[in-house]
Amino acid sequence: MRHGTQHADLATAELETALRGGPFHIALRAAIAARGLPLQRVQHHLSRYGVKVGVTSLSYWQQGARRPQRPESLRAVRALEEILQLPDESLIRLLVKADEPSPADRTAGRSYRSLVEASGVLERLLGELESPLDSGLHTLGHHECVRIGAQRELVGRESHHIVRAHQEGVDRYMAVHHGDPGCAPERMAVRALENCRTGRVRWHQETGVLVAELLFDTRLRAGDTHLFRYAFDDGTAGASGEYARGFSFAGGQYALQVRFTGKTLPVRCHRFTQQSTAAPRAGRQELALSPHHRSVHLVEPRVRSGILGIEWDWGQPLTSGNPEA
Repeated sequence: MRHGTQHADLATAELETALRGGPFHIALRAAIAARGLPLQRVQHHLSRYGVKVGVTSLSYWQQGARRPQRPESLRAVRALEEILQLPDESLIRLLVKADEPSPADRTAGRSYRSLVEASGVLERLLGELESPLDSGLHTLGHHECVRIGAQRELVGRESHHIVRAHQEGVDRYMAVHHGDPGCAPERMAVRALENCRTGRVRWHQETGVLVAELLFDTRLRAGDTHLFRYAFDDGTAGASGEYARGFSFAGGQYALQVRFTGKTLPVRCHRFTQQSTAAPRAGRQELALSPHHRSVHLVEPRVRSGILGIEWDWGQPLTSGNPEA
């Protein structure tokens, strides 16, 4: 009996050490060992939380062969913290710590930490609005137009969306806006422009995430299509250097246009892709900026899961002596 007690004490000590310093896979393995749960039981507990993760994925996570990155995987990590009786954010914190890009690798975009935090916040906001992760809609086409203002800020964006229902009775869509660092979501506005109306709106100050419920005037049957337009008015943050959209699932066509309304245009623009928030940017391709139309765009005939966006370089900082000011 004493031997068993010593073994349990050792497992607990190893877990505490791993939770303090990581890495993530060591902490996860130590937590599972400390609770004495086989992976099949862990998978069963996750399913009770409405999270589907394979035993193979769990094995890869605790071996360090793979790392949770997608929104559903991050949701599983948060559930694991409860299942394994760990402090809140203890495993998520190790993921952020391990995957935060080094200063040499960091791009002008948002940090991995901020994206992970925003993912968790979005999950909570959707929960408050009683919206499942699967909205019951497939995107057939999505055209976004982003406007950048005279102070180089993200003024707002308009979306033209075409969807098809794959479940019965779908009557709403959850539109998400993630403002630039320093934004004020409480000052943003949501406008329902066509074939929808604004329902409940929730936001999170620290991450700049805003979720708006767009209500349809009809309940869609499985197979029905619906076309609607909406917009977010922002303009609450500083200079913007990119716009990106994440896709949890492969889907239809996506077109993104960025229009610059100030007197000064960026010196260069690129499209980029990322497999996940933790992955390096890839697929960089310079985009021709039209001085006449003052815009750049990309068209993806069929999106893949991951991140797709446009980044731009202003060349020189905006000063008080700039004619735009």
